Amino acid sequence: MAKSKQELIDIAVGSSEKREQILQGAMQVFLSQGYANTSMDRVAAAARVSKQTIYSHFQDKEGLFTAIIERVTIHRIQRELGSTELRGDPPILLRQLAEAFLNKLANPEYLSLFRVVIAESVRFPELAQLYTRTVIQKGRGLLSDYFQSHPELNIADPEATAHIFLGSLVSFVIAQEVLYGKQIMPIEQERLIDALILLILGGYGVHTSRSG
Repeated sequence: MAKSKQELIDIAVGSSEKREQILQGAMQVFLSQGYANTSMDRVAAAARVSKQTIYSHFQDKEGLFTAIIERVTIHRIQRELGSTELRGDPPILLRQLAEAFLNKLANPEYLSLFRVVIAESVRFPELAQLYTRTVIQKGRGLLSDYFQSHPELNIADPEATAHIFLGSLVSFVIAQEVLYGKQIMPIEQERLIDALILLILGGYGVHTSRSG
């Protein structure tokens, strides 16, 4: 017998909740045990689900770790911006993107995950490559597409410019948070964003970039 529309909705909601339950449990294990020592048995115990349930949602450990990276980076930033695409006036959009990016990168949960990636990158180079594809490549692609859609900005190389923009933000977090540079050479987040937007856009509408 065919399921009703409401039954299908309930199934979808239940699946989404189960997926989130697995991700929360897996996050605890990855952060406490590292990538190499994380097993599906440990994740299943932490998430209070069966191993088969995990495999049905994520296929394998790499798929599970990919979903965690996306959950704490790209997806959160997109939710904060209210779209899976970048849209809006360039100075305002770049400021919103930079603030969302830095706020998420400075989040303790994200920093802990980032340290796992760095610590495991020698033994598991594919893990670093996974992070690069999931975060850096996707982010650069989104911003590059945005620059290409705004020819009035006169950006000669949208991809390289997107790399400069996002790379500066990542470098800021690494220097200030991961390497504890804020105790030695502190610099205000807003100051960095102002300088970065001016560097990328020149004088284009910068006076309209601040909100509030």
